[in-house]
Amino acid sequence: MNRNDVTEKIIATKVAKGIKWADVAKRVGQSKEWTTALCLGQMTATAEQAQVLAEIFDLTDEEKRWLQVVPYKGSLPTAVPTDPLIYRWYEIVNVYGTTIKELIHEEFGDGIMSAIDFSLDITREPDPKGDRVHVVMSGKFLPYKQY
Repeated sequence: MNRNDVTEKIIATKVAKGIKWADVAKRVGQSKEWTTALCLGQMTATAEQAQVLAEIFDLTDEEKRWLQVVPYKGSLPTAVPTDPLIYRWYEIVNVYGTTIKELIHEEFGDGIMSAIDFSLDITREPDPKGDRVHVVMSGKFLPYKQY
């Protein structure tokens, strides 16, 4: 057994029971974005969070323990993603990455936006021409130190 096995069981149970990530997040007490990342193997659960997930997804004690192990982060199977939705994010970074970098540096200076001290919010934005995906990312700015 490993963390990937637990992730596969969570997904299979979600499909079999018709569970929504937002409902899981409410029970866990975190955002749907963070909770989904946890369930997909990219975050580490507390003992309390693992217990809630065990109740929802019928996990064993061993599977609960795997939820509490720090995962190897990075979930893409290939360097260039092949899934069309994920590929569009890759395309956004390819097209706008240098612009994002330039504007962050102009506003904040030499540094990076943290993916550790980070939040993500994905919502539906109604639009008469077709609903839009509204994504808000917020990360702490971490300046490079001189030494």
